[in-house]
Amino acid sequence: MQTVINGTKDKMQRRVNHLEEEYSGIRAGRANPAVLDKVTVDYYGTPTPVNQVAAVSIAEARTLVVQPWDTSLLKDLERAIQMSDVGINPQNDGKVLRLNFPPLTEDRRKEIVKEIREMAEESKVQVRNARREAIDKIKALKKSGDITEDDQKNGEKKVQDITDKFTKEIDAISEKKQKEIMAI
Repeated sequence: MQTVINGTKDKMQRRVNHLEEEYSGIRAGRANPAVLDKVTVDYYGTPTPVNQVAAVSIAEARTLVVQPWDTSLLKDLERAIQMSDVGINPQNDGKVLRLNFPPLTEDRRKEIVKEIREMAEESKVQVRNARREAIDKIKALKKSGDITEDDQKNGEKKVQDITDKFTKEIDAISEKKQKEIMAI
């Protein structure tokens, strides 16, 4: 039964980690190198993440600088960023690319907050699915006679406590991101 509980805890923790990764890619009107994590550039025939072929740094609060280690990649990097869903046109000065993040409008902020809430709710659903699977496994252990009825009740309570903990963690992460987006 302990392996069921530990496996459930691992599943839920992976979901929370995935949510944090998704949130890091959301543009909040500030320069954030994580927005380029999903952008790949064709490097000698291989799709390669931007952060593996260039130094990505924050020059100012709203400016991101991408400096390729191989300057012949500059045009390809510019094209890859334009084709991505980042939504910002890079400015090429011949040596580096600059990405200027415009301030978000109030309507856009509200849209992003709505997306954040939807992502959090989806994560909670997946956490609850993991809880359901764990409780089903515990019931199967009881049915096969491997554990007693008291063990089953204790196991179900532990799984519910773990679920509550991760649900609260998801809510806290979501609230923090929403405040970040709504801050001007």
